[in-house]
Amino acid sequence: MRPYSCAGADLGSTTSKPRRVVVWGTYDLGKPRTRILIRALRTTGIELIECHSDVWAGVEDKARPGGWLRILAGIVRSHIAYPALIWRYMRLPPHDAVVVGYFGHLDVLVLWPFARMRGIPIVWDAFLSLHDTAVSDRAMVGRWNPVAGMLWLWDWLAARAASLVLLDTETHASWFARTFGLRSGRVAAVFVGVEPENFAPLQPPPDNPDGRTRVLFYGQFIALHGIGTIVEAASRSDPAKLAWTLIGTGQEAPRVRRMLDARPVPNLEWIEWVPYAELRERIGAADICLGIFGQSGKAARVIPNKVFQILSCGRPLVTRDSPAMRELLSAHTPGARLVAPGDPDALLAAIEGLALMRDVPPPDPALQFSMEALGEKLVGILRRAAAK
Repeated sequence: MRPYSCAGADLGSTTSKPRRVVVWGTYDLGKPRTRILIRALRTTGIELIECHSDVWAGVEDKARPGGWLRILAGIVRSHIAYPALIWRYMRLPPHDAVVVGYFGHLDVLVLWPFARMRGIPIVWDAFLSLHDTAVSDRAMVGRWNPVAGMLWLWDWLAARAASLVLLDTETHASWFARTFGLRSGRVAAVFVGVEPENFAPLQPPPDNPDGRTRVLFYGQFIALHGIGTIVEAASRSDPAKLAWTLIGTGQEAPRVRRMLDARPVPNLEWIEWVPYAELRERIGAADICLGIFGQSGKAARVIPNKVFQILSCGRPLVTRDSPAMRELLSAHTPGARLVAPGDPDALLAAIEGLALMRDVPPPDPALQFSMEALGEKLVGILRRAAAK
């Protein structure tokens, strides 16, 4: 490792670029979010040191049956990993900032006294609120359950251990600041983005031999996605004109199964799982792809991975309208349609409208979430954190 010194570096400057950054903790590399942030930082030329212990391998959807046991197992593994992570961190050379990646709600609390001892600001990618996700969005815990209060307190404490808290949209960041009493300067936002080699632009699909328009949804079947709205729209569609494919499973799967058992949809195919590497091929075979249609507060504050992936591939998109989505798209973006959440008729009308406009160019907002664009945004955030 090359020698490094903070001498002469004006870390309080709002113009100097951080030169060395540590990414620390038990962050979940099974999720694209942290992988993308790390890659985006590397595009900036900053020297990046990873100090990592992978405790979340095999815990892909923490909201599926048994999810709490998986979370508990991950937390136990975290406790085992922390002494070595702290020992390694204290031996690292001087650096300008330390980034705690998702899922880092416990990491940031453990790191706080040691980063403070070294005088290093922490940028914590919260990405989500535990309380909001478990209580309001996924209804895994009742609002008045003591666990709900513990989750809110956990969010509140973790936010105060960080110099700056990172979310995925400006809408989400503003909500997080209001909810947990943070000054606006203590939060920032960076889009989720996409791994370009997995979701490179695609040519238009060949015509379907049966003449139907192919509609695709994929995801973890959580409440935020509004799967019920999709199934209801499919049930109202003309089987001779539209062919629907759902890929995924998760918390909402039993409800979806009951809906389909009660009213079968002959033009809908449900595939429970495909490898991540095959998603681009599935997107490529579709004429129109779907985002999210949930009605929760969180659904209005976030832009999920799939939206960036679909846009990166260059496929027409239909998704719910929301303040967060308007940070990326507008009602007039070619090839994209924003519809009211939880409204199957609006969803179906948007799909049918796009199906009649096959020559409309797909949306092309890639410059907003390229690795380079995300990297430059992160540099500005790290600069802010260093100036505190």
